[in-house]
Amino acid sequence: MELYLDLHSQPCRSVFLLAKAIGIPFEFKLVELSAGQQYSEEFGKINFMRKVPVMKDGSFVLTESVAILKYMLQKHSSSLADHWYPADLQQRARVNEYLSWQHMNLRAHGSKVFLLKALFPVIMGSEVPKEKMDAAVQDLNQSLQMLEDKFLQNKPFIVGDKISVADLVAIVEIIQPVATGLDVFEGREKLTAWRERVKKALGEKLFAEAHEVIMKVGSLPQQMQNNSNLDMLKPKFQKLFS
Repeated sequence: MELYLDLHSQPCRSVFLLAKAIGIPFEFKLVELSAGQQYSEEFGKINFMRKVPVMKDGSFVLTESVAILKYMLQKHSSSLADHWYPADLQQRARVNEYLSWQHMNLRAHGSKVFLLKALFPVIMGSEVPKEKMDAAVQDLNQSLQMLEDKFLQNKPFIVGDKISVADLVAIVEIIQPVATGLDVFEGREKLTAWRERVKKALGEKLFAEAHEVIMKVGSLPQQMQNNSNLDMLKPKFQKLFS
C-alpha cells in the first residue's frame, strides 16, 4: 500500500495515524503542498483533483480521507480491535455521525483559523482584518463546544470507553489551529483530558511523530516563497475570505 501524504494536512495525519496505530504496512509518498507538488504532472496522473491524501492499494486508487479510513478499517476488520470502528450497528452509526458532522463544522472552522493565521499574510501580503479573525475564532469555539456537549458528553472518548477513528479525525483538526499559537484547550478541562487520553491510546511517540511537521508551521511561509503557484492561490483566498 502507498499513501500519498503531507503531514501539514489534517486528513493526511488521520490516515497516517490510523495506519500506524493498527499496524498497516505502507510506503509513505511525500507530496509537499507548500512546494506545489500536487500540481505536478506525475501526481495529476494519480489524483485528478490534485489533493492529498491518496491511497494506492495495488492498482486500486482511492481519494478522500474518510473513504480511505473506512477502506483500511474494513479491509483489516478481521484482525482489528473492534473499538476502532465498532461492528455494533448503533456504535458504528455514532462514529459515522461524527465523521459526517465534522466536515462543515470542526474541520471547516479549524481550517479557516489556520489559513488566516498561517497563510493569509503570505499569500495576500497583509495581515488578517481583526473582525475576520475574531469571527473565525468564534465559529471554532462554537464547534469545540459542540464537540464537548454533543459528542463527548461525559464519555472518555467520542463513542464510549475506547478510542475510535472518530477521535483521530477530531484531534488532528483541533491541533491545526493550535499549531498557529491559538490554545483552544485553555479553560476546557474536558477537552484537555480527552486529548491526553487520545495521546495515551495512540502512544506519545506516534502522536508526536504525526504532529511534528505541523507544530513547526512557522517555517511554512518561508517554504512557500519559492512556490511558483503562489499567485494562483491569491484569487482563491480572495474568494474564500471576501
